[in-house]
Amino acid sequence: MPVRQPAEWDAHSAVWSAWPSDGNLWLEDLEPARSEVGALFKAIADVDPATGKPCGEALKILACGNEAVAAAKAALAGTGAEVFPATFGDIWLRDTAPIFVRNGSKVEAACFRFNGWGGKYVLESDDGVAAFVAAYAGLTANLNNWVLEGGSIDVDGLGTALTTRQCLLNTNRNPTLTQTDIEARLKSGLGIEKLIWLGDGLLNDHTDGHIDNIARFIAPGVVACMEPSGADDPNRDALNAIIADLKVATDVTGRKLDVRTIPSPGLVPDDKGEPIPASYMNFYIANTTVVVPVYGTPYDAAAGAAIARLFPGRKVVGLRANHILTGGGSFHCITQQQPLVR
Repeated sequence: MPVRQPAEWDAHSAVWSAWPSDGNLWLEDLEPARSEVGALFKAIADVDPATGKPCGEALKILACGNEAVAAAKAALAGTGAEVFPATFGDIWLRDTAPIFVRNGSKVEAACFRFNGWGGKYVLESDDGVAAFVAAYAGLTANLNNWVLEGGSIDVDGLGTALTTRQCLLNTNRNPTLTQTDIEARLKSGLGIEKLIWLGDGLLNDHTDGHIDNIARFIAPGVVACMEPSGADDPNRDALNAIIADLKVATDVTGRKLDVRTIPSPGLVPDDKGEPIPASYMNFYIANTTVVVPVYGTPYDAAAGAAIARLFPGRKVVGLRANHILTGGGSFHCITQQQPLVR
């Protein structure tokens, strides 16, 4: 049986993430970001108020430095979280941790090279996170000697994946690899047999168009994406192009995709008035919940309701993520799920 990356809605044994730790990186957003991250982790753990026991999934949280370890343990008391002292640059484990795969009845860790999103944000020790997590998880590490970030692909668990040309074909990652080379390596390392290529991601996204900000599988053959909101939506053209491309795409079985749209957050500016890559698609599908980032826009409620209709078997929880976004990403960007052993 080939190695295959499971879909995110498949059962998890744990989620790996990290605690905002470096004050020099987060500056005045450190404590607010910790508050938002803590709320995310509590929603994933989904503690039953009647029993006080988590009914979601186990939290495996890296923290860098004694102060951060103590802060994480205090904030997550009662969730059952394990906090691991670790050395890392920042919290974006979707991209720095392994991508967990199934190999028959076993779960293994597919480890890729990481170069700071094409050299833009190279932080000390981020390139060692994958090996660290694989070792702590006690899993076989499958080493893949090329650059890949987990947020750049989204899979249906059956052999189909979404990605963007803007990211995977960017010369700042793997300049010697062709599209054919990348498709072959994804098939070998993650069991991806059909890759659906979209164009560009969100404006000002330093990841160069990560797919987890623009389109996500929510079930086999079913994909969610965003439609523009407001006359000033900075991503209007890109979002319309994504919808059009998805509507003519087919999965590995040859069936056309069922495309579901939700509102985008519209224009979300930074303190200088520049658009930031806010996205409702950066949700995390946990065992019992779907945690959706919201930003205080007029479209938050409609987007949350639309996502709730997509996941009738899970509780959809909308949580503010404005301060996390100052670091460059949101909830999906800082989480990496470990599948349950079958």
